Amino acid sequence: MIHDQECEASPLKLTIPDWAIQDRPREKYLSSGFSSLSDAELIAILLRSGTKSESAVGVARNLLSTCNNNLNQLSETHFNKLLKINGIGKVKAITLLVAFELGKRSRVAIVEQKRKIINTNDLVNLMQTKNACLDYEEFWVIFVNQGSSLLGVVNFGRGGLTSTSVDIRLILMKALELKATGLFICHNHPSGELHPSKSDTALTTQMKEAARLLSIQLLDHVIICKENYYSFLENEIL
Repeated sequence: MIHDQECEASPLKLTIPDWAIQDRPREKYLSSGFSSLSDAELIAILLRSGTKSESAVGVARNLLSTCNNNLNQLSETHFNKLLKINGIGKVKAITLLVAFELGKRSRVAIVEQKRKIINTNDLVNLMQTKNACLDYEEFWVIFVNQGSSLLGVVNFGRGGLTSTSVDIRLILMKALELKATGLFICHNHPSGELHPSKSDTALTTQMKEAARLLSIQLLDHVIICKENYYSFLENEIL
């Protein structure tokens, strides 16, 4: 059985019920909503308790400080690294990781539920959880029809740290098979460099021209990174 040592009862432990009412995150939420809570207070609700010398909010603040107060970085923190934080045991570490995973899946579910890719933001919500955190490149193509309905999401390449090979012919064959009238292409940059390389730009041009010959429109090429993205369409170079 998984057990957190920090959850053992102690008369000195600062648990949420011990706080002044105005400082209790759950009560603040009930009276004022989530917008009234800081990131640390939201995390404290998940943690439920602190240590003998520190409240749950204090533990949460220490946790955030290890990630430069960046929730995206925290969401990618490895389980074993979380365990090194004073006040974080196995149960709390799992709770945090589950919360972040649910958040990621909800972004994908929103797109998959409506089954449409209307804009670049829809594409990012669908793809960022798939490959933004990988340490190698992957190349994906998202096929849509005239009404922007999602027809398919297909991985066409997996490469190394800096590049992956792509066969445009296979992409267009799949587009014809699905009767797609438009497509988005997407790949990640493990290095974190947002801007496209010369080869990225060249591939985009080749893909656009080849698709055009088949009356298929290249709608965007998006480069995904951990915390941001680069859209050829938004930067007016498509």
